[in-house]
Amino acid sequence: MLTTKKKQTVIKKAQVHEKDTGSSKVQIAVISTRIDELAAHLKKHKKDDHSRRGLIKMVANRRAHMKYLERTDKAQLEEVKKLVKIG
Repeated sequence: MLTTKKKQTVIKKAQVHEKDTGSSKVQIAVISTRIDELAAHLKKHKKDDHSRRGLIKMVANRRAHMKYLERTDKAQLEEVKKLVKIG
C-alpha cells in the first residue's frame, strides 16, 4: 500500500509546477510506484488473484496515460520513462 508520505515524494519528483498533482506525468509516476509495490506483494503471495486483477487494471491505466502523452508531448513521456525507469 502506498503511504501518504511516499506518494507525496513521488508527486514532488514528477510535478511540473508546485500545485501539480493530476497531470499525466504525475499520474504515471504514482501508478508506477503502486504497480511496483503490488508486484512485490504478488511475488510473495502467488495465489492472490484479486490483487493480480487490480495490477492488470493499473497497468492498463498507466498504458492509457502513456499513450496520451505520446500523442501530445513525446518529450514529457521520455522524462517520465526515465523518472520511473520504464523500458
